[in-house]
Amino acid sequence: METRVLVLGIETSCDETGVALYDLERGLLGHDLYSQVALHAAYGGVVPELASRDHIRRTVPLVCGLLERTGRGLHELDAVAYTEGPGLAGALLVGAAIAHGLAYALRIPALGLHHLEAHLLSPLLSTPAPEFPFIALLVSGGHTQLVRVGGIADYTLLGETVDDAAGEAFDKTAKLLGLGYPGGPALARLAAAGKPGRYRLPRPMLTSGDLNFSFSGLKTAVLTLVRERAPDETERPHLAAEIEAAIVEVLAAKALAALEETGLTRLVVAGGVGANERLRVRLAAAAARRGATVYYPPPEFCTDNGAMIALAGALRLKRSSLIAHPSSLKFTVRPRWELETLAAER
Repeated sequence: METRVLVLGIETSCDETGVALYDLERGLLGHDLYSQVALHAAYGGVVPELASRDHIRRTVPLVCGLLERTGRGLHELDAVAYTEGPGLAGALLVGAAIAHGLAYALRIPALGLHHLEAHLLSPLLSTPAPEFPFIALLVSGGHTQLVRVGGIADYTLLGETVDDAAGEAFDKTAKLLGLGYPGGPALARLAAAGKPGRYRLPRPMLTSGDLNFSFSGLKTAVLTLVRERAPDETERPHLAAEIEAAIVEVLAAKALAALEETGLTRLVVAGGVGANERLRVRLAAAAARRGATVYYPPPEFCTDNGAMIALAGALRLKRSSLIAHPSSLKFTVRPRWELETLAAER
């Protein structure tokens, strides 16, 4: 019989405030997300101090609204899960302080979670959900990684970016094209009106023989091309399409190589870039030819969100009684936190 567990998830690692309620018996009961895109757009990127202050304003009202909408009370919570890291230190501290304050008052556990672990597990929110083990292509912000996921806390890093991640490549090249923030979605929209091949950009580390990534060379190539050829409004969509095609080709090739090396047939794509339509189409076709299946979280859970935190917290709470102790108000955050350390720590 399934143990009844109700977890409140709080995500404040960067520029989105996310809250959610997850019940191990009934699944996701509800979630809310407030994006700070409009706040940071004028600066062309995230301003950490502004992000932290906005999390302070938004988190508690979002939690109260979620509880009211789902008809749940604070007394029904079994734990509060929050993002402990990695992320912006100030933003992380906001979520951690609120989570521990609530947990201390309610005499329940406060669970500090790894942001990337939550992304790895986010496809479990989809239907059908993948079974363990699977390969995860994690493309979130400054992270591009290939991970073998054997289960909760069973993560083997197969490859990662050695410089700019895929998300950074999208954002930085979008800025070179004069597009607004956030750059990734803006570049994808522009690319939809163009055709790749009009320009020819490098596919970094495509034939490196390993599962690592590097996108700094692509950014430099785009910078050089823009300076030398100054593409006009009619040419920019074609350049955007070539940028997108270069990134997607590398991501898809490395992900399929990881399946080949491990002998697994399930691939999970998680993180913001996982919402890219060109990537989804290419991976689906290539995986089908190899008899593999690709899983994605629902689009609303590709970017940072509270649902993945609540889910990961519920799975952690179910898995181990070692972390099921009431909060003592002693906590820290980890702006830098390597994913592969989780197995040793928990």
